[in-house]
Amino acid sequence: MAKRLIPSLNRVLVEKLLQPKTSAGGILLPKTAQQLNAAKVIAVGPGDRDRDGKLIPVSLNEGDTVLLPEYGGTEVKLAEKEYLLFREHDILGKLEE
Repeated sequence: MAKRLIPSLNRVLVEKLLQPKTSAGGILLPKTAQQLNAAKVIAVGPGDRDRDGKLIPVSLNEGDTVLLPEYGGTEVKLAEKEYLLFREHDILGKLEE
């Protein structure tokens, strides 16, 4: 079984960040009040090639926090953990604090 997945081309491997189900005071939060559909970048591919064959690197780095679309991505299970694999252009944006 594989221990590490290195995405090909312009693909990005992410792990969804679990949103808290209760507030700091212990109040249960409804699904509609939960925060963004965010994920942490685990691994990135080398990038895609343009028409001239030049490498266009992926603009994301490992450890970045990104905003995901509501649907999409390919589910991947490695070492009992679940990840999602997206193309770089499918990711909605990078979240910064």
